[in-house]
Amino acid sequence: MIQQLLVGMFFLVALWYVGRMVYRQVKPKKNSCGANCKCGVDFSELEKNLPNEKTLN
Repeated sequence: MIQQLLVGMFFLVALWYVGRMVYRQVKPKKNSCGANCKCGVDFSELEKNLPNEKTLN
């Protein structure tokens, strides 16, 4: 009986741990600003030096 309780407790702890890891991967980050974020980086100089579509053809 004690063995079954211990195994059950270990199983619940392992299930909680895996669930917590999955939750942390899925939940959005607090300081994230999304997919279109440049996060304070100035890309204007880089964009000027990139070839445009007309020069590629």
